[in-house]
Amino acid sequence: MDRRRIVIAALLLLAPYSGRASAQAAGGEREPAAILELGAAAERGVKGGPVGAGPSLAAEFTPIEGWLEIEGGVAPLFSRGQTEWDFDLLFKKPFTLSRRVEIMVGAGPSLSHVVANGRTSDDAGLEAALDVMVWPWRGRRVGWYVEPSIGRSFAAGHEGAVGISGGILIPIGRHG
Repeated sequence: MDRRRIVIAALLLLAPYSGRASAQAAGGEREPAAILELGAAAERGVKGGPVGAGPSLAAEFTPIEGWLEIEGGVAPLFSRGQTEWDFDLLFKKPFTLSRRVEIMVGAGPSLSHVVANGRTSDDAGLEAALDVMVWPWRGRRVGWYVEPSIGRSFAAGHEGAVGISGGILIPIGRHG
């Protein structure tokens, strides 16, 4: 894969460390500077085809408390004879259901880099996701998430894909 794409992906993942402070969370808990999402992802075309699966890594931060979360993520997806690197930048609206459960609805641009049969292709698109975050312990020291998504390519044919990712949430730094 082109080194420029790797650098761009790394910058997207480091965006949460821009130093922006956020307001206090409900119940007096301090809000993290960023949340790291470590997990697994799977994706399949809406018209069928092989399922690609692999690890996922994302980081999100809150520039506007209660209104906007920004998440940048990357997932290498492996299937028979093909490797696909998916990058996304999602802008999400958070909804707090309780002190322990949040959901976020979001959308944003995506980029896929596919290597199959010795050939490479790049494709831009749009992705929409529903993020469910659960913080089972007081203090939000660690949690878990599940994030179903759907995407649409801007390339000829406008191919679509459905996916899901899930894993653990790790707060990074504290504001407040």
